[in-house]
Amino acid sequence: MAVPTRAATLAATAGLFRSLAAGVIAAAIIFLEVVPAQAQQPPSRPEARVIVNGEGSVPVPPDYAQLRTGVTTRAKPVKAATAATANLMAAVTAALRDSGIAQKDIQTSHFSVQPVYAPPQPNAEPKLSGFSVSNQLSVTIRQIATVGAILDRVIAAGATDVGGVEFLHSDLSKALDQAREAAVGDARRKAELYARAAGLELGRVVWITEDPSFAQPGQMKVLRAAGGLASPVPIAAGEDTLRVQITVGFGTGL
Repeated sequence: MAVPTRAATLAATAGLFRSLAAGVIAAAIIFLEVVPAQAQQPPSRPEARVIVNGEGSVPVPPDYAQLRTGVTTRAKPVKAATAATANLMAAVTAALRDSGIAQKDIQTSHFSVQPVYAPPQPNAEPKLSGFSVSNQLSVTIRQIATVGAILDRVIAAGATDVGGVEFLHSDLSKALDQAREAAVGDARRKAELYARAAGLELGRVVWITEDPSFAQPGQMKVLRAAGGLASPVPIAAGEDTLRVQITVGFGTGL
């Protein structure tokens, strides 16, 4: 049997050290890649033994209204259509001011000039028959009781477009807080019932989540003032019901 030389032994030892060093480096790289991935995991939600939904609702009457109204006219010369619209809009604006609406609560929301074509004829190009000029306003009504009377006045003044009456709320935060408190009480009532029925001792609240959606105020459909409406216009603001839904997790006693 051949005896390894000193040079061969040194070469084999160096190769072994190189293999061990490569293995250590590879393990370090894998460790560095795994640790940050584990550190980025979001903390888990505390464990709860009883989980229930709670709902709270509060009736809230609206405290102001939003009205869309305006004038649309047609004429062959564009100047005539524009002048007719301007005259009627001046009368509508005056009626609003006479009804107690402040100038800051009257805002132009839309103005347009559109060509109008005659019904198409066979084998003929479309023929321009005139222009349609539209001027629309967004009106804030602070006194809800006057909405019906204001509609009467703008229609009498010559408004051709009336609609989109919305009953709104200037501040919902207090009402929503009341609904939230009621929702927590409803959730605790349910949790106590379940815990009692299951022979458990209900503990503290571990976590609460809220459904961000709640009931929105309604909106009336658009009305077209063709030939006028019966006077007075019947308008009822009614009430809106704000609802809050939550999910609550409770612990249980030892």
